[in-house]
Amino acid sequence: MADTAGGTGTRERLITAAAELFAAQGIDAVSLREIVRASGARNATALQYHFGDRDGLLRAVLARHTPDVEARRHILLDAYEAQGEPDVRALAGALVRPLAAKLADDGGPSYLRLLADLANRPRPWIDPAAMGDPANSLYRWRTLLTPLLDPTSLRLHRRFVTYRFTITELARRAQTAPHTDDRLFTSHTVDLVAALLLARPSAETARLTAERPA
Repeated sequence: MADTAGGTGTRERLITAAAELFAAQGIDAVSLREIVRASGARNATALQYHFGDRDGLLRAVLARHTPDVEARRHILLDAYEAQGEPDVRALAGALVRPLAAKLADDGGPSYLRLLADLANRPRPWIDPAAMGDPANSLYRWRTLLTPLLDPTSLRLHRRFVTYRFTITELARRAQTAPHTDDRLFTSHTVDLVAALLLARPSAETARLTAERPA
């Protein structure tokens, strides 16, 4: 079954080929035919059989890594809540470190580059669960961070700005992965994210924000 449209081996090869091509060329620049060819699938309809369309394939690529990132972030958020003290750098670490761990994982660098592609689009994409599902680690992170940010920062979507910064920096690092040691890079990125979260809007920015419609 590994080489038929319904084989699990074919499905996994399609995901691997898509991840590599999407990361190297950009999601929109890769044709489905090119993915099928790169995967070595013998049946031209294999991709449609397993995933339906491009969006289904992209979701499958992301799903290879999302559960691990979710689990790692929940562990860090559990530790943050257990300490019982506001700590923006700890929350910055909960955003950065689960993703940074992907720099050393099989297929992780491609995953990070895909996230950066999605986050830096004119209409950025983020997992809808992060906006409305309390069981999602990013939803939980956003909720814990909210009382630590001033109202102007919240109106300026500072949390998404730091997410996009994190993903962009990790994707840049991923282009040359693997590295001998990512600890300094990761710690520095956590510092930068914490600084972005804590930066107080200037009087000018606060005034202009207040003048905008809600």
